[in-house]
Amino acid sequence: MHVTGDRRVCVGAGQCVLAAPDVFDQDEDHGLVLVLQEEPGDDQREAVDHAEAACPSGAVHVD
Repeated sequence: MHVTGDRRVCVGAGQCVLAAPDVFDQDEDHGLVLVLQEEPGDDQREAVDHAEAACPSGAVHVD
């Protein structure tokens, strides 16, 4: 799986970090999404899928 976070549409809600803290973080300046692992393991699948679904701006994408 490949994970991306679109900082242009991110609103800094932090739902991705709550759902998958090993995969996502937020920058200190604006609270925008940072992807820590672009290719997380299958053990992170459920958390990453939840992060994508919970993102209110649609900034998190999983392929």
